[in-house]
Amino acid sequence: MIIQRKNFLRLDWIIISIYILLVGFGIGNILSSSISGEEVSILDLNTLYGKQFLFSVISIMIAFITIYIDVKFYEKFSSIFYFLSIIILLSLFFFGKRVNGALSWFPIGSFNLQPSEFVKITVALAVSKYISDYQTDLKSKIDQGKLFLIVLIPIIIIILQNDTGSSIVFLSLFLVLYREGISQNYINSIFGIIILSILTLKFSVITSLIISVFTTALYYLLKRKSRNKILKFFAVSLLCLMTSLGTLFTFNNILKNHQKNYIKVWLNLEKDPLKIKKMEKTILYNLNESKKAISSGGLTGKGYLKGTRTMGNFVPAQHSDYIFSTIGEEWGFIGSVFIILLYTSLILRILYLSEIQKNKFSRVYGYSAAAILFIHFFINIGMVLGLTPTIGIPLPFISYGGSSLIAFTILLSIFIRLDGNKINEW
Repeated sequence: MIIQRKNFLRLDWIIISIYILLVGFGIGNILSSSISGEEVSILDLNTLYGKQFLFSVISIMIAFITIYIDVKFYEKFSSIFYFLSIIILLSLFFFGKRVNGALSWFPIGSFNLQPSEFVKITVALAVSKYISDYQTDLKSKIDQGKLFLIVLIPIIIIILQNDTGSSIVFLSLFLVLYREGISQNYINSIFGIIILSILTLKFSVITSLIISVFTTALYYLLKRKSRNKILKFFAVSLLCLMTSLGTLFTFNNILKNHQKNYIKVWLNLEKDPLKIKKMEKTILYNLNESKKAISSGGLTGKGYLKGTRTMGNFVPAQHSDYIFSTIGEEWGFIGSVFIILLYTSLILRILYLSEIQKNKFSRVYGYSAAAILFIHFFINIGMVLGLTPTIGIPLPFISYGGSSLIAFTILLSIFIRLDGNKINEW
């Protein structure tokens, strides 16, 4: 009993407090965005807020179980969890249910379960296990290749299931690999491909190629210690050309119409006034209404349950992907900044605790959890404000959804458990 009490007191109560605040705030805002004047009953499972309350209770129960389990369990069985999650992902092709075009759900009674939310946890565990293995050498190309496969396999499967948003989240783990000593060239290449692709679509292949060739030439001219500069320059230039042509081919021949339209909106590629008007009534509708709701909130907001656009259901999917627009309208700029500060504090706290872990597995997992939470937080809020492309991923702990809330709770609870054990590792 004394040992259990000591372990309980070692838990990081800053993270737990932020988690409780975010979950509570989420239930309150889901209630606000889903009622239409009817009598409120938090236990009514026919309502979205009632279901979310149930999900939160289940999440907290699972959190207690997760924190109670011995830390060695997560490291020992991480590979098994990973392979089982891949099998479950593949089984979606045979038993899955399509929602909004994505084959990402298992129907369970009146609820739907989204496996990709839980795969983020298993991939984080698998990456942590592989990097912390004493036999792994991150300077070895073979070990790097195996590590990339761990991350890329679920990405490919999820893309084939037409759930691009969820697949992008896994790319955040490359930041973790960089933190653990993998070559910076990989990160530079990823950002280079993204920038080059944007330039290609925004301007043209020729323009993007000129900019990339000029930048590459300047880089090798300024770099003193570099062998075969001319050969490397031509090799990089050829890769830039292939990237630009590949981007154009993918955009024109592989991406679906709605995906093209989202990119066109984000990069302001569409110039035809008639098509723009049509977009305003279709794919731009959510974004425009979301911006209007946020801007109408002003500095202090209209007050809880007093948002006219929220209560009038002007913003589709406001309880899920666009939940931040409810916060902006009813809680205003001050409330929005408060939520952003909560997320920032949570992520920085995880990073700080990860850095002081003696156990390598715990450290890598902590950085993985922080990276996954950050990319969700950054993309979701950026999407609602029109700063990032429209990608259907939830705002952690706040957006409606049992799969996401339970998965994020497990992701965080495992780290809380690992961190609570660090005193025993010294």
